[in-house]
Amino acid sequence: MHKPENNSPNLAGFIGFVLLVVVLAVLPYMLSFSQQEILVLLVINVLVVCSYRLLTLTGEWSLAHAVIMGVGAYASALTSKELSVPVPLAMLIGASTAGFLAFLLSFPLFRMKGFYFLIASFAAGEVIRLSWKWSDLTFLFGGPKGLKRIPPFPDFLTIDFYEPVNYYYLCLVVVAVSLLILYRVEKSRIGLTFHAIHWQDKLAESVGVNTFRYRMLAFVISAFFAGLAGALYAHYVGAVAPKRFDVEEMVYILIWAIVGGTATFYGPIIGVVALTILNEVVLRSLGVDEMRPMFYGAVLIIAILFMPNGLEGLVPKIKNLFTGPPKDENRSLTPSQATE
Repeated sequence: MHKPENNSPNLAGFIGFVLLVVVLAVLPYMLSFSQQEILVLLVINVLVVCSYRLLTLTGEWSLAHAVIMGVGAYASALTSKELSVPVPLAMLIGASTAGFLAFLLSFPLFRMKGFYFLIASFAAGEVIRLSWKWSDLTFLFGGPKGLKRIPPFPDFLTIDFYEPVNYYYLCLVVVAVSLLILYRVEKSRIGLTFHAIHWQDKLAESVGVNTFRYRMLAFVISAFFAGLAGALYAHYVGAVAPKRFDVEEMVYILIWAIVGGTATFYGPIIGVVALTILNEVVLRSLGVDEMRPMFYGAVLIIAILFMPNGLEGLVPKIKNLFTGPPKDENRSLTPSQATE
């Protein structure tokens, strides 16, 4: 005997989605101008950390992601400023440049795994970042001061994207589409192969999986969306500099991912949102924003000690408070009923 389907979870999910859309739509109007600017950067950072998570699905953690984001920012800024390429097209060029760089870096980097890959990615990233500061290339990258007067995103009809609220909506759409693509990739056969390589790379190789190609694919896709985030950043702020993409920024990306958790798609999103809110409420309100590295370090230690699964591990517990623990539908059925 089959029980009728319970559609309440689907209804609850739909209601939750509608509420999320409404909150995201009205949120900027509840904030001050400076908070609206921070909100724009938060949306961009969501794309940065989610793109980073895609690479971690293969079991590799990179220390070059911030620099790859910078490659997208610099490439988009240069093509729009020096070559007069339309900004939307320049953004795609910036993202593609970041993806192509990841393709090239894959050949030396994926000869290594684990800790050695981590260190090699850091070294590769620093070589790229320091080249932006090299005096002989100042004419191209602007040296330590970077590039300024980067063209903003062009107006559309009467919409001025120089305003934080309008640019927030633009970023929200771009990031939402990007997250949907990343989610579909993870749930596809390609994404399942990423997981297989993470947990059983030798077994995957034994059944004919080319682990190098799949790791490269994850790296390229991850870099493309990191580059897109960098392009969104460059054309919003109007300036980029090597300092913006240094190892400190890379550590922040790592902390967002670790504190939020990487076992689920939404884990890193929770991490970056929670830490951004804490940063604004605790540090900026106290006027000690320069203590951000120490604050993030303390949060990381607390998370590792008391929340090894990250903030994402709290989601099922909170859900159970409202819905109760999940029930086994077959527990109360007799053997004959369970087989019907």
